[in-house]
Amino acid sequence: MATTTVVDTNVLVALVDRHDKWHHNAIALRDALLNANARLVYFDCVINEAIGVIGRRTEEQRRFEQFQDLLDGLTTLVSEDNITWISVATQRLFRDVVSLCRRHQGRLNFHDSLMALACQELDIRFIISFDPDFDAVSWLTRITEPGGAQVLRE
Repeated sequence: MATTTVVDTNVLVALVDRHDKWHHNAIALRDALLNANARLVYFDCVINEAIGVIGRRTEEQRRFEQFQDLLDGLTTLVSEDNITWISVATQRLFRDVVSLCRRHQGRLNFHDSLMALACQELDIRFIISFDPDFDAVSWLTRITEPGGAQVLRE
């Protein structure tokens, strides 16, 4: 049975941007998880944030001509049919999201807190992320390296 694993924005951006410092690690991590029969989940807020990061990055690095290709790569990697829509729960979870941000003194931003709470509600225990702030979320196990995929088999 496939273990559900959420993909964080920094991993998604690294997967599509070969100039990203985490690109090779993200590819190896994704491949290791797929080999471990993980089901990768992409939340809509991650797609939202990834598009913003790609836009800002290509502007700041003066790689304007690469924006379209990166966006195409993103939408090819994660088709609309493969997005898990959690933003619809934002209004219902708003107080809990703000409370989680507050408990983590802002280290978990609004989207990260929403993602963490959605994982809790959807009974998802794993997230692939290069963001160590998720380590403080008791119900999530963060996977950062290809070897970490073995935790899915335990």
